[in-house]
Amino acid sequence: MRRRLTVAMILMVLVTLVLSGLVSLAVAVHNAQVQTRKELVREGQGLALSVQQEANAGADPARSLHTLLTALQSPLRLGGSAVLAVRPDGALFDPSAKRPLAAPPTLPGRLSPSDIDVAALVKLQTVSGTKGTVVFAAVPYQAQLQVGDVSRSLVQVVVLTRQPPSALASAGPWFLLSALIILAVAAIVAHRLGRRFVRPIQAAQAVTSRIAAGDLDARVPDPPGADPELAALADSINSMASHLAQAKDAERHFLQSVTHDLRTPLTSIRGFAEAIEDGATADAVAAAGVIASEARRLERLVGDLLSLAALEARRFTLQPQLVELGEAGARTADGFVPAASDLGLVVTVLREEPCWVWADPDRLAQVAANLIENALRYAAHEVQVTATLQGGQPELWVSDDGPGISAGDLARVFERLFVSRPRPDRPVGSGLGLTIVAELVRAMGGTVRAESPLTPNGGTRIVVSLPQKRSQNYFEVGEGPPAGFAAASQTNPSVGNRPPSTGVESAPNTRSSTVA
Repeated sequence: MRRRLTVAMILMVLVTLVLSGLVSLAVAVHNAQVQTRKELVREGQGLALSVQQEANAGADPARSLHTLLTALQSPLRLGGSAVLAVRPDGALFDPSAKRPLAAPPTLPGRLSPSDIDVAALVKLQTVSGTKGTVVFAAVPYQAQLQVGDVSRSLVQVVVLTRQPPSALASAGPWFLLSALIILAVAAIVAHRLGRRFVRPIQAAQAVTSRIAAGDLDARVPDPPGADPELAALADSINSMASHLAQAKDAERHFLQSVTHDLRTPLTSIRGFAEAIEDGATADAVAAAGVIASEARRLERLVGDLLSLAALEARRFTLQPQLVELGEAGARTADGFVPAASDLGLVVTVLREEPCWVWADPDRLAQVAANLIENALRYAAHEVQVTATLQGGQPELWVSDDGPGISAGDLARVFERLFVSRPRPDRPVGSGLGLTIVAELVRAMGGTVRAESPLTPNGGTRIVVSLPQKRSQNYFEVGEGPPAGFAAASQTNPSVGNRPPSTGVESAPNTRSSTVA
């Protein structure tokens, strides 16, 4: 790549030099021709003026001019010259010939009579131009021409030609020398720029190869004096490597935790099963109960792992419909009556005005169950399940009066396997419940957050916010579900038994029930 970049830059400079040289040469040739024409016109006018002065003294103007041009041919660097006259019919002739009016004109160089505008000469206007590489000037003047015994006043013309100086001959060697110097400098600059651009890219390529091979500690060195784009590339690769290393560490920690969570109940199941098999336990029923409890724990952990894998791979389906949030929360809370009673806790359900949301009833029940189960692990006396409208937005709150969550751990609540201050007298979950909640809520278009502490003594609240409608065609805040929803909801207990058809229920805005 460095070689290609160097060659490309040299070729670019070479093409630029050639193009600029051709343009400069064309401009120089044009300027040389213009300057030569001006010089020839000026010299021809001077010659004509001197001839007119001699004619006034009685000399033959044509002969005088021929003599003068012969003497000045070399000093003036003339390519050729001629003295002509204009016949009355407008044709040019040579006045120095034996039969001047009949003699054809003899023009210098490759000029022909058609190259000279005779009409302009008759008007005593100077004619100049270029034919090929020859520049010419025809300067007219009024003079007397003796033809036999007759003297006539005719327009005579002095024609001068000259080859303009070659710009290539004068400037070519210097241009070639300067071009070689420029190409040498361009080669040096291209080589250094190539190294400056290519070396960081090669370093980045080497590091990415090491990262792909599994070396997540590889980092791209910060190139000194590198361009911002190359520095940004190095930072991006290093950031990618850091995130991959963190993800690998998290995966390793996750596997270790899951392995531990699987091994612990398996150890208990195996130990009690062997004790029953060997007859080493006096209470086989109690041992069987431990085995069943640990099996349920294994089943829940495996289920959570499968659910999380499906959520992260987006291999699950949603069947969203209108759901009354308070009714769904109350029905889910009813299923935790035995667990709450065994722990000496109460579950209070607070339902304000109907809160209709657009969600999958089964997934919403799973969200509520995970939140209530998590709250039961930390609550001291009570778990509250609240369906409320906050600023017109329906929210489901699951609160506990436990020790709360520290500020440093609050942002990690929804991470996999995170457990905050487990109580020694409560079962420890898999650490995946809140992660599954976050994934499900996000899939249903909602948000979830944790708030703690709620009081000086602690307390935690998990707040789930879900959308009210699927599109603008559905109901607004405070309105009931669309027509036809009531009949359909009777067949879906997750939605509620009696959804209002219009407005808010006539019952009090706040209803509470306690599950003990």
